[in-house]
Amino acid sequence: MEYIAISTGFALMLLGLWGILSQKNLIKIVLGFTIFDTGINIVMVSIGYVRGKAAPILDVINPSEAVNEIVDPIPQALVLTAIVIGLGVSALMLVYVLKLHREKNSLDINSFKDLKW
Repeated sequence: MEYIAISTGFALMLLGLWGILSQKNLIKIVLGFTIFDTGINIVMVSIGYVRGKAAPILDVINPSEAVNEIVDPIPQALVLTAIVIGLGVSALMLVYVLKLHREKNSLDINSFKDLKW
């Protein structure tokens, strides 16, 4: 079961990377980044999963036996933080895309050559 999750995560990472590198529309590039970020989060959660262990909730498990019976909560906390940061970065990129569209009236990445050498 965990192989399905990690395979899905890697597939989403490849799909997002393809979207970032091959698309010319700025909205599609931002969407590719978001898909790539989601794939990374799924891979991190699937790596932190251990079969046969419980969720890190100490109300259900005796605290003295918790070390042997629960999954490490650090990957889950890192993914939760990464989700919030990814949402902020995606929103910031969309604001930049909106500003670029208002200035150049285009979403094609080839029409932005102001800073090219």
